[in-house]
Amino acid sequence: MNVTETSLPGVLVFDPKIHGDERGFFMESWHSARYAEHGVPATFLQDNLSYSQGGVLRGLHCQHPHGQGKLVTVLEGEVYDVAVDVQPDSPSFGEWVSVTLDGKSKRQIYIPPGFAHGFYVTSPTALFMYKCTEVYKPEHEFSVLWNDPDIGIEWPSKEPRLSDKDRGARRLREIPTDRLPTFRGHAT
Repeated sequence: MNVTETSLPGVLVFDPKIHGDERGFFMESWHSARYAEHGVPATFLQDNLSYSQGGVLRGLHCQHPHGQGKLVTVLEGEVYDVAVDVQPDSPSFGEWVSVTLDGKSKRQIYIPPGFAHGFYVTSPTALFMYKCTEVYKPEHEFSVLWNDPDIGIEWPSKEPRLSDKDRGARRLREIPTDRLPTFRGHAT
């Protein structure tokens, strides 16, 4: 497995070894000891599966307290995946990274707690899976506006298909600081 550090500390990209032939392929999608070597926690509490149509943008979502680290994989299709540091006292507050994830490469991204996450489907459909270090607690979730001009994410589309919740999200600077996660350093 090849591991790449991004410009945001703790946000890592994994390119797994895929063993394939004319019959199909095999890969390890999770191996606790191998991922732990790179700072990814060995305990995940919830797995999620999402299916979306092309042009759909989901995010930017975060949960605090009870932050969720996420190990994200696309099983079919392709997405433009984004992580944004939303920890006000972090040196990289408001900065973002993106990576293209697709069902062919099986590339993964690990997004630690303290980051908002979102993705845009660039293929006709996408089957998206992610492991979470904490269970979903809707009462602790908040959303950052997908096109917040202070963040300046370069999405593949300026007119994505959005849920009402994502359309009504606030800019990062409008979210009270006590509602945002506290920076505790990043594991790498």
